[in-house]
Amino acid sequence: MELLIIGVIGVLFGCGTYLLLQANLLQIIVGLALFSHGANLALMVSGGLKRGRPPLLTIGAPYADPLPQALILTAIVISFGVTAFALVLAFRTKQVCGSNDVDALAGGEE
Repeated sequence: MELLIIGVIGVLFGCGTYLLLQANLLQIIVGLALFSHGANLALMVSGGLKRGRPPLLTIGAPYADPLPQALILTAIVISFGVTAFALVLAFRTKQVCGSNDVDALAGGEE
């Protein structure tokens, strides 16, 4: 199961890299979102996938580490905020400059 998730992480990072290299702002934002999903999956795999084990310590039972779960929850909230801010910024850029093309924006054309 862990090898499958590691493959999915690789695909997410690969697709995110491809989208980050595009010239459209919306594709760049989607690429950042794919990167954050890949990072969340990497955190999940680092905690170990132990089926049937509770995240809290009970007497006489092995436990799973709750730290990766807390890190993933925090990363989800932060990535949601960053994605929302980037979408609003891209929308405002489109309104002011009239273009979503990064190359046109870098040239200072308005």
